[in-house]
Amino acid sequence: MADQSIAGAAGRVAMAADGDRSARARTVILLLTLALALSMLLSLISGASDASGLGVVLYWLTGTVPADPALAARDQLIVYDIRLPRILLGVLIGAALAVSGAVMQGLFRNPLADPGLIGVSAGSSLGAVAIIVLGTTWFAPVTMALGTLALPLAAFLGGMTVTLLLHAVATRQGRTSVATMLLAGLAIAALAMALTGVMIFMADDRQLRDLTFWQLGSLAGATWPKIGTVGPAIVLALATMPFLSRGLNALALGEATAGHLGIPVQRLKYTAIVAVSAAVGASVAVSGGIGFIGIVVPHLLRLAIGPDNRYLLPASALLGASLLLLADAVARTIVAPAELPIGIVTAVAGAPFFLWILLRKRGIVDL
Repeated sequence: MADQSIAGAAGRVAMAADGDRSARARTVILLLTLALALSMLLSLISGASDASGLGVVLYWLTGTVPADPALAARDQLIVYDIRLPRILLGVLIGAALAVSGAVMQGLFRNPLADPGLIGVSAGSSLGAVAIIVLGTTWFAPVTMALGTLALPLAAFLGGMTVTLLLHAVATRQGRTSVATMLLAGLAIAALAMALTGVMIFMADDRQLRDLTFWQLGSLAGATWPKIGTVGPAIVLALATMPFLSRGLNALALGEATAGHLGIPVQRLKYTAIVAVSAAVGASVAVSGGIGFIGIVVPHLLRLAIGPDNRYLLPASALLGASLLLLADAVARTIVAPAELPIGIVTAVAGAPFFLWILLRKRGIVDL
């Protein structure tokens, strides 16, 4: 009975805006899957190098012997060791940021909730920067014990700490105050950024160069070992989030109503917080700060397919991955042979959209 009630709640929420859009949502998800495949192909064949990605793919598929073996070996090295890890990391991070934004918006029942806007990314950055700067001094025992896991784990703990603190501050008597959430998020983010500034002040010249580029966001450091380190955490978090969709749909009716429908509200909250912290923390650990993916993608999809999280979450993963790959392609080619930090590209594209959201005549709540 509880499952039927939850399903009914999900259906009512999904049809609240303009009727049932399930068929449209399934079509959009199919189109987004094709768009992601095209984005991956574009990323494979584009870049500052003249390496022939298509030639390498044809060689892998058909086994055709290339005319110039030395040139073909170089192309395979570039495609396999540079572009493929970058593509896979971009897919994971884009999906993680977009789905995390959608989950947080459902959890807080507010379209402005976003891991970057309310301080989760800042907390993750603080944890990662602390390990980078103090990993050989204060945190030397931790880095020696954990090895390559120290950085993503520190970023995860930083993001989870901020999220738990924000939830505790913004929630009173089972109700989450939107105004308190946003103001507390800004304050916590400012504090995390200030502490990050202290870490940067303590850094040496080599660390400063790395941190400056890292804070602007980049996929340039993508390698197979890094994917092996953070990939499982991101995949596990992404695999967990779709199971939250029905609960998030019911939560849109209010926490009390969701509880009456059989939703374990507190468990739902904590699961969502841990999943978002893991996804964002692992992403920030390897890519730095990449903004606006988490807030832009869910908004675009709500306009197209409605608020039903059963479709919104997988669609957000697909669109987030595609947009981040396209942004990375722009970052790699617009000032080639140099590379523009990807965070600049997403901010230039995302900031005007965010302002448009704020200035809509019907108001934010109508989204």
